[in-house]
Amino acid sequence: MSIPNLRTIERIAKTRKTPFLTLDREIISQRLAELRAVIANARIFYALKTNSHRDVIDLLLELGSGFEISSERELILLLKRGVSPENIIVSNPVKTIATIKASHKAGVNHFAFDSYTEIEKLARLAPYSNVYIRIVVSNTGSQWPLTRKFGVAADTAVELLQEAQRQGLRPEGITFHVGSQCMDPKTWALAIEESHRVWQLAEERGIQLQMLNIGGGFPIKYLESPQTIDVSANYVNDTIGRLFPPNISIFIEPGRVLMGEAGVIASTVIGKAIRSGEKWLYLDVGVFNGLMETIGDIKYPMISTKEGKLHKWVVAGPSCDSVDIIQSDVMLPELDVGDRVYILSAGAYTTAYASRFDGTAIPNTYVI
Repeated sequence: MSIPNLRTIERIAKTRKTPFLTLDREIISQRLAELRAVIANARIFYALKTNSHRDVIDLLLELGSGFEISSERELILLLKRGVSPENIIVSNPVKTIATIKASHKAGVNHFAFDSYTEIEKLARLAPYSNVYIRIVVSNTGSQWPLTRKFGVAADTAVELLQEAQRQGLRPEGITFHVGSQCMDPKTWALAIEESHRVWQLAEERGIQLQMLNIGGGFPIKYLESPQTIDVSANYVNDTIGRLFPPNISIFIEPGRVLMGEAGVIASTVIGKAIRSGEKWLYLDVGVFNGLMETIGDIKYPMISTKEGKLHKWVVAGPSCDSVDIIQSDVMLPELDVGDRVYILSAGAYTTAYASRFDGTAIPNTYVI
C-alpha cells in the first residue's frame, strides 16, 4: 500500500518531531468532488468534529463546502475563518444554551432536535428557526452504531414536528445517521424509507417538509476495502427518487469519507520487547494521543519503508496505561528504536480525539 506524498512526509520527519499528522489536500478535494458527482443536487456540510484544523477549514471553504457543527467553539472557529452563517448547520440534537444563543445571533438558521425540551430551548433562544427532526434508523453494518443516544421513532417524530410548529419554529425536514463507517449500502435505503414514512405522516397533519439530511457514515479503506462511494450513492439516489418529490433539498454531513484516507500519522519506534513469545513494538503515538478509535476496533494499515522479512507485532502506544495497545497482529519488518512507522487512513477522528494523557504529545497537523 502506498502512502500519499511519502517523500514530503519523510522530508517533514527530518526536521519535525513525531508524531505528526499529514493531510493530503488533493485527496480531500477528490473525495469532495466524488460526493458531489454521485449524490444528485446535495448540499454538503462537512462534519467539523472529524478534523477541525484551520487549514482544513480554509481548504473546504475554498472548495465551496458547508459545515456541520455541534458546539459554540466550533461555530467561533468557523466564523473566524470567514465561513458564512448561511453555510453552517447545527446537527447536534441536544445543544447547550450557549451554542443556540451564539448560533442564532450569528445568523445560523438550521437546527436538529429530537425532544420537547429542545423545542422549548430553540423556540425561546432561536425563534422562527428552521428545524429538522432526528429519527432512529437501522445501523446495520456500521462499525460505530449511533442509535441509542439520539433519535425518535416515526410517530413521536411527527408529534415533535407539530409541537415545534406550534411554538413558532419552522419544521424543515428529517435527519438520520446510519452509523459511522457503514459497510452495508442497503442501510441507507432503509433509513430513507423510514424518513419517507415520517414525511407522509407529517404531510397528513398539515406539515409540509422540504429537506432530507442523510447525515454521514460513508466508509473508507482501513485494512478492508469497503464498497466505493458510488455504490452507497446509488441506493441513496434510487430510494430518494422513488419516494420523494423531485424538488426535495438533500443535505449530507460527510466527515470520515473526506478526511480519512487523506491522513497519515508519522510515528517513531520508542521501544521493543518480547513478552510471552510475542514481539512488541512501542510507538510515540497510541490510543490516548491519536488512535482512540482502535478501542472501537478500527484497525489502521501500518507500514515502514525499511525492507526485510515481515514479522507479526503487537503495537502499543507510549503511555504507561495497559489499555494503550493499538493492534495485536501488525505485519512489519524488524525495526529498531528511532525507525519510522507510518499509520495510514488516519485523517479522521485522530487528532480530534487526542489528549495529553500521561504527558503524551498530540500530533501536529500539516496540510500538504
